[in-house]
Amino acid sequence: MIDLLANLLITVALIFMALGVIGLFRFKNFYSRILISAKIETVGFLTIMIGLVILSGFSYAALKIMLITLLVMITNPLSTHAIARSAFLSGNTINQDTRL
Repeated sequence: MIDLLANLLITVALIFMALGVIGLFRFKNFYSRILISAKIETVGFLTIMIGLVILSGFSYAALKIMLITLLVMITNPLSTHAIARSAFLSGNTINQDTRL
């Protein structure tokens, strides 16, 4: 039963990431694309890691997975913000024909 739950979480994460990549190609401007890519990485990665923790059982390996997850959860928003800020400071603007 636990294996089924873990595999279900991993499958849901992979489906979410696949649909997110399709959505990534639908957006036309840089800021929309960086927003959706950050969401894909954060939610998909977190769900996969929760599935792996459940699958491995609560052990030393699970502790390592949780530490890696914590590190990614801290660095992902920071790196996304840094990339978006550098694009803004370099003059990248939103096109006027883009619908919000």
